[in-house]
Amino acid sequence: MTTFTAGQVPDMTGRTVVITGGNSGIGRAAAAVLADRGARVVLAVRDLAKGNAAAAAMAGDVVARRLDLADLASVREFAAGSDAPIDVLINNAGLMIPPLGRTADGFELQFGTNHLGHFALTNLLLPRINRRIVTVSSNGHRAGAIDFGDLNWERRPYRAFPAYAQSKLANLLFTAELQRRLAEAGSPVLATAAHPGMAATGLLDHLERDRSVLYRLRDSVTSRFAQSAEDGALPTLYAAVVDVPGGSYVGPGGFLQGRGAPKLVGRAKSAEDAAVARRLWTVSEELTGVTFPLSAAPSKP
Repeated sequence: MTTFTAGQVPDMTGRTVVITGGNSGIGRAAAAVLADRGARVVLAVRDLAKGNAAAAAMAGDVVARRLDLADLASVREFAAGSDAPIDVLINNAGLMIPPLGRTADGFELQFGTNHLGHFALTNLLLPRINRRIVTVSSNGHRAGAIDFGDLNWERRPYRAFPAYAQSKLANLLFTAELQRRLAEAGSPVLATAAHPGMAATGLLDHLERDRSVLYRLRDSVTSRFAQSAEDGALPTLYAAVVDVPGGSYVGPGGFLQGRGAPKLVGRAKSAEDAAVARRLWTVSEELTGVTFPLSAAPSKP
């Protein structure tokens, strides 16, 4: 498929989609399209008031439920309250280069929210998911490295962008290992990933607190080069509904994958390291206390 628009999302009547962070940015844009195409959409959001307002503004069957990915107790509560089948889970919510912070469980805020929260949520919901899991990464993953000696920035001086890049690399390694495990279990569910390119969203609004160089750069770059949140959501939608192989990565097809119609794109070599992906999975299970819930399919005689 050389072009893809929101109008090409198929009829989703009778299907349920859960999308984290669906009250703003590309998450909200994707949720609105899916609801318009007939899906029942659950916005999994930290701020329920904002989630309810976003749901009320969308046409179709849209509800908001509270989920704080930075608190594993909240993740478990959300999963425990999700007893109906889920067709598509979209792991969309994320943080980008905030000041140093910790989750309720003591993890570095970006790694804990962007990766560990979604890792736990996915595995807890997996027995009820029957079609696809989409995890939103970033081209920033190319600058990332998984530091197993200090995943949570407890020994090193904190640097916000390397921490962000590590979390986004973790998203892709998670997708790869999840797809391997799903295939091994004989599951029909596919794990895919996407990135929005450069999209005009509120992801960096926290920079307004200080008139920093990053704040000025954000406004300059966004005004000149960024695509809309609606266009930024297209790779997510593509990864969710188009017939693609498990483990696929979707991004804009334009210059440096910054904008343009979505297509299958490449990833850094570090995101293809199967040994690191398996090790990260094991460590993530240890940190969250959540394990892969499916068993390997029996071998054929």
